[in-house]
Amino acid sequence: MTTHQPTFRLAALGSALCGALLLTACGGGDDDPSFKTLDGKQPQVIAHRGYSGMYPEQTRMAYEKAADAGADMLELDMHMTRDCQLVARHNAWLSDSTNIADVAKTNSAVAARKRTTPGVLVDVKYPAIPANGPSKYLTDLVEPGNQKSVLKALIVDGEDHTNDWSISDFTMQEMRDWIAGTTLDNRADRPTEWNGKLPLISAQDVIDIAAAKGKSLGRTIPVYAETKNPYWNNQQAIANGCGSGNHPFEDAVMALLEKNKLNSKDSAIYIQSFDPESLKYLRKAGMKAKGVQLIDGNDFDLKDGSMVYITTDEWTFISGRPFSWTLAGDARTFAAMQTPAGLAEIKTYADGIGPWKPQILAHSVVPYKEGAGLKDVNTLKDTGLIANAHKAGLIVHSFTFRDEAGRLAGIYKGDPVQEFLAYYRLGIDGVFTDFTPTGVKARDAYIAELKNQ
Repeated sequence: MTTHQPTFRLAALGSALCGALLLTACGGGDDDPSFKTLDGKQPQVIAHRGYSGMYPEQTRMAYEKAADAGADMLELDMHMTRDCQLVARHNAWLSDSTNIADVAKTNSAVAARKRTTPGVLVDVKYPAIPANGPSKYLTDLVEPGNQKSVLKALIVDGEDHTNDWSISDFTMQEMRDWIAGTTLDNRADRPTEWNGKLPLISAQDVIDIAAAKGKSLGRTIPVYAETKNPYWNNQQAIANGCGSGNHPFEDAVMALLEKNKLNSKDSAIYIQSFDPESLKYLRKAGMKAKGVQLIDGNDFDLKDGSMVYITTDEWTFISGRPFSWTLAGDARTFAAMQTPAGLAEIKTYADGIGPWKPQILAHSVVPYKEGAGLKDVNTLKDTGLIANAHKAGLIVHSFTFRDEAGRLAGIYKGDPVQEFLAYYRLGIDGVFTDFTPTGVKARDAYIAELKNQ
């Protein structure tokens, strides 16, 4: 799940509400709660990289604590290691959510693997006009025609991470033995006592944790796994000799599903991706498990709440459109996925969408004042995305709900429960959150609210 919006974009991830005041409860009968979700059941609390608000993300402790706190599902991002294993990590580069920089000070093998080769600029294939974003993007194919040259630079879907370490340069065992997780988002506001003390784990480990915790807690806990940066992972994997063909990354996901007997419509797993080509390939390869198309964005305009996808920098390639569209010369943005036609297309290969919160509730400041920020948001409007997605037969799981005051729109007055309630009242099917207990607490409040109508 992305959390990479810079400057105001970072603050934007913690927002939303409907209208100029908190939404009134919707639906419900006289006695029993009546949820507006697609299946009529209560919305799901999805532990975003585990209980990442309190523990180093995507570590065993983060996932076990999330399950204990009542998470309905455990979310992870997947990348591929040098020895072709699926590891639970958010980013392909390692310095921002692990202690690798400290490890490199005393481990010469780690220090030597830092990637310092710069990327190469190439022309976009769609019309190079300002409305489409920058006319060039960075690639890690620094020697055209030499596939192995992608192992020199660290450019991930146009994003430059020169002078950092790549997941694809380490085996799974090396990462377990040498590197430990740290907090990533809002690191200045979150506990640090476990930073550098919890080893990295594999996607298989997360499945095993979910199964073990589900057994001990007496309930099924699905895993919610993302194919992260699929084009990059495939190119790295091919260069590392993983599998055969052009999709060793997705092939490994298929093998993971089959190994764990999770490749069925009703199995306890979701496979999510920001790139439709990854999900489409998985379907063609025989994936029967549930799939979710994630929908990103770069910012929003506080004057009217409209979304911003195109920027003048590399963020256009990162969060403005799927990277496979950039490669194919398709100048559309993620906005295309939110139209009726776009939702109908998604329904052909996925079971749901995972939009960014302000795509569901548009944020604005009324009347607008120059220099306004997230803390000034006083008006939020239902965009109709949940209703339109449900009409298309798609579930809606939105990201990312956080407790920190700096992540909340001003209309919530510093109370994260109110943000959850706004989306629950709209009929959202699930929420990705760094703080499982808050999501559960808010859902309990919502259920009580429905019963008291």
